[in-house]
Amino acid sequence: MDLGISGRKAIVCASSRGLGRGCAFALAEAGCDIVLNGRDQAALDATAAELRGRHNVAVTAVAGDVSRPEVQERLLAAAPEVSVLINNNGGPPRREFRDVTREALVEGVIQNMAVPIELIRAVVDGMMARGFGRIVNITSSSVLAPIPGLDLSSGARAGLTGFLAGVAREVAHRNVTINNLLPGKIETDRLVSGFKWVAGRSGRRVEDVAAETADSIPARRLGTAEEFGRIAAFLCSVHAGYITGQNILVDGGLLARAF
Repeated sequence: MDLGISGRKAIVCASSRGLGRGCAFALAEAGCDIVLNGRDQAALDATAAELRGRHNVAVTAVAGDVSRPEVQERLLAAAPEVSVLINNNGGPPRREFRDVTREALVEGVIQNMAVPIELIRAVVDGMMARGFGRIVNITSSSVLAPIPGLDLSSGARAGLTGFLAGVAREVAHRNVTINNLLPGKIETDRLVSGFKWVAGRSGRRVEDVAAETADSIPARRLGTAEEFGRIAAFLCSVHAGYITGQNILVDGGLLARAF
């Protein structure tokens, strides 16, 4: 399917690896010019080189922590007429809620709530003026169902979800959509770190924790960053203009619910 976004500019935050990387490759496959971002310069350069080699699109790499104002400024300067924004950022490390200090709480809210809002605020008026914009926020299935140790991440992302629920309805008339993708057990470095956390607390092997997790999913496997990225790319397409303000689970059916 032609997604109708070839030649458009896309900013993909935290995209040197994991879910952001999957989104960047899917958007490049659709013909978007990509602004990559990551804290690890080597990983960022490798991803940029692979993108350029695989797809005939322009790729700009912006290194740094997307929560830093100067990094945000460089991201925005790299795509002054951006059409697609993928908000993504690593969540706080797993910890017991009793161990969450005020400093950790503030940092978690900055990384997983304030930063996406800041970037949306910076790009949304331009998108509205041009009559096209697609914003996808990568949150987590933990927004809907708790995951042990991720209380801070879940709370900050739930705050983002609530904040944007109204904003999405305010901008839809100008063909600007805002949606959230809620990943479940997608095979990424962060998921593996979670397996290690559980293994350390339970005395089991990491491999056994991973196998048990996969077996608990109705799809009987972990998800991939590639398939996640293609779902994000569809939400950014011309065909998805009537989808906005939605929280879309990508979890292989793990969270059992009818609505």
